[in-house]
Amino acid sequence: MAKPDLKAYPILLAGGTGTRLWPVSRELYPKQLVKFVGEDSLLQATIKRLSPVLNPDNVKVVCGKQHFHETARQIENLGLTPQGKLICEPSGRNTAPAILLAVLHILAVDKDAVLCIFPADHVIQDLAGFHDRLSAAIALATDGHIVTFGIQPHYPETGYGYVECGKKIDHGARVLKRFVEKPDLATAQKYIKAGSFFWNSGMFAFKASVILSEFKSHQPELLKKMKSIFKVDKPIARKDYDLLSDISIDYAIMEKTAKGVVLPSDFGWSDIGSWKSLYDFLKKDADNNVIDGDVIVQDTRNCLILGHGRLIATNHLRDMVVVETPDSIFVSDLEHSRDVKSIVAELKEQQRPEHQQHRSVYHPWGVEKLLEHKDNYTASELTVYPRSSLKLPVKPNTAYHLFVLKGQAKLLNGSEDKTLGSGEAITCRAEKQARIENAAKTELSLIEVELKNQVDN
Repeated sequence: MAKPDLKAYPILLAGGTGTRLWPVSRELYPKQLVKFVGEDSLLQATIKRLSPVLNPDNVKVVCGKQHFHETARQIENLGLTPQGKLICEPSGRNTAPAILLAVLHILAVDKDAVLCIFPADHVIQDLAGFHDRLSAAIALATDGHIVTFGIQPHYPETGYGYVECGKKIDHGARVLKRFVEKPDLATAQKYIKAGSFFWNSGMFAFKASVILSEFKSHQPELLKKMKSIFKVDKPIARKDYDLLSDISIDYAIMEKTAKGVVLPSDFGWSDIGSWKSLYDFLKKDADNNVIDGDVIVQDTRNCLILGHGRLIATNHLRDMVVVETPDSIFVSDLEHSRDVKSIVAELKEQQRPEHQQHRSVYHPWGVEKLLEHKDNYTASELTVYPRSSLKLPVKPNTAYHLFVLKGQAKLLNGSEDKTLGSGEAITCRAEKQARIENAAKTELSLIEVELKNQVDN
């Protein structure tokens, strides 16, 4: 349907902070990076389903600075080159600045392109249906429309915003009349009965030149500020980006534009916005349970039970969520599982690390998994990526004990170089800079014990 000479760029919004699916999703490892369904993370699944309508090589991912390296690694694991595909936000300022930043990046290299905007943390079941609607959206965008994908509602959902449609136009689309906020149940029931309301998916398609014109008309101050700090080859300073308006694309443009159209869509979409929505999306067993991990159930029905390490045993449970991670367990009834967001807020207020990160922390060089922490020592398992290295922090009265589990480690400790193979160990002082290097093509795995208050006799 799209014009053959038109280049289309998929833009993935991956700036989530990970509050609604805690404890699996965290601020430093939000849900788009998590493998909830199948072998791919939500980000990877979003990229893979673009083909064949869109070329994954054209993908751009707008992500936070703290997620940059892990996002790049996941893209690379799909066989794609991450260079040039990541657009880094120094801080989160909502969807309008994120989309405008992507628009300016695209316009710097292509003046007549279509942008297809997708949150990186949604799921879609019917790929053929998605590809059909995506082709229609690109054709509509090519003709100058600003397209939003409206999801056919099958029940009166109160957790989504809605869009109201008017008359029909080309490709099965309808004129956009208005956006409405998340309704109460009675209002949602009226929307379903009316037949002209659809769920707001947060997915869009438009020409870069068209949306830029709309920013000029409806958000001139935001556009002016963004242009003043934007450089295609240099990162934006956080102090400058923080001055931009914190505003969604719905409020900024879609509620004001005269070019908006809704493309009715029904392809098994979910935003996985809560444990309940994940449960609704996934396949159930004979007892209507969704179970993953080391789990034993007895007289348990209508439950979501996810384990990530330890054994979970349940007895006589109904309509519950049980989610286990190495440092936290969340238990709730399904209907109120959205309330986990307030628990995360309380953890943040108490300055507890569980709101922000897992025991496993992802770095550019690899993964650091906390095994145990006591007053005088910390034990961690380090996984160092191929051809990567890390520096051990300099600390007074501290020693590092290193034991290689797999691979070959080169320890550079001042003027001394030492190579260690599997099963070998070494102790080094932490008063001077030391570096662990993995020069191999395979991962290096080792145990690091940081022992404090170690003074020479």
